Amino acid sequence: MFAKNLFAAMLIALLLAACGNNGSSGSQISTSHMDAPEKTGAVYKANCVSCHGSDLQGRMGDQTNLQKVGARMTEPEIAEQIKHGGSSMPPFEDRLTDEQIASLAAWLASKQ
Repeated sequence: MFAKNLFAAMLIALLLAACGNNGSSGSQISTSHMDAPEKTGAVYKANCVSCHGSDLQGRMGDQTNLQKVGARMTEPEIAEQIKHGGSSMPPFEDRLTDEQIASLAAWLASKQ
């Protein structure tokens, strides 16, 4: 009985360690598989992934799917949307720098 409990405890510890913190704070969703530049991916991960998903698939309906956003919006339109929000999206002009907004818009505009 003791051996079974010890094995179960070791298995749980191993599984928890595999899911552990990699030294960063915040969401554990990785954007390394995305084609975003590193800094842009980090901004996306910190500010956008909760509504738009780790694969740009959208998590709050079709309007949050960004997989082909560049086919329906221009880069300036995307930047404007990020900056001022709209519909159910909050504005990010007070949370992101103009440079961060521009890099997100450029990257997202390439999603055709």
